[in-house]
Amino acid sequence: MELRHLRYFVAVAEECHFGRAAERLHIAQPPLSQQVKQLEAELGVQLLTRTTRRVELTPAGERFLERARDVLTRVEDAAAEARLVADGLDGRVAIGLTGSATYELLPTLSRALRAGLPDVEADLRGELLTPEQEAMLLAGEIDLGVLRPPVVDETLVVRTVRRERLVAVLPEGHPLAAAERVSVADLAGETLVGYPAHGRSVVHLLVVEACRAAGFVPRTVEVGETSTLVSFVAAGLGVALVPESVQHLRITGATYRPLVEDVRVDLALVHRPDPSPVVANVVALVERTLQDEPHD
Repeated sequence: MELRHLRYFVAVAEECHFGRAAERLHIAQPPLSQQVKQLEAELGVQLLTRTTRRVELTPAGERFLERARDVLTRVEDAAAEARLVADGLDGRVAIGLTGSATYELLPTLSRALRAGLPDVEADLRGELLTPEQEAMLLAGEIDLGVLRPPVVDETLVVRTVRRERLVAVLPEGHPLAAAERVSVADLAGETLVGYPAHGRSVVHLLVVEACRAAGFVPRTVEVGETSTLVSFVAAGLGVALVPESVQHLRITGATYRPLVEDVRVDLALVHRPDPSPVVANVVALVERTLQDEPHD
């Protein structure tokens, strides 16, 4: 039995006439009649009663028509889904987000993906440092990383999409909290709350370099997540330097101030070479979204 047998039978059953069914199928009537007879012979069941004026379904034919329609609908649905997958419009993509950009980008990207690729399931994972995302990309645990370069593995594709200024995070009662701008040198002697050291955080390295350029070596307290970092500052346990996208995270007791110095950190999209169609579409959409966002 072939799908064309089912299509031919359904057309005849719905038209109740071989001639009209043949016109609908754009084939000659004799081959159509022959194909339906072959179907009945294969099933060993009479599906149609034929007279000179009309064609009627037998009880077995009525039941078979229901099943045939269902099979054809499922085949059409499967074909449509296959085309969507082949075109990169359906599927699942896991996206890692660096901690310092999570609170701005996660909701932004979620909205953009729902609007631009509604049939793609996006698994968004926030608060991931660059080395962790790199390892997850190489292990196939995520398909796209939104992170702070540099990336060590040269096989990964890196596209820089944004440069962000660092800003200061201060307790609301801090003497510098009322200043229009804060200099990095003003933070000498303060405890800096920051991301993990030992090469795990690109922002940590940039902050240490900025402090040394200002003439001091910072005394640091390390935390694992951005929300914890800002909460520590709000609690008066120190100050911090973070990318400006962190300002989207509002925690009572903490305030953000721009720096006098123009210290910037990159944000990049990273993925494995030769991405699947759906990953390629997501990469393009995310890149457009980040570039279209109003950001200096």
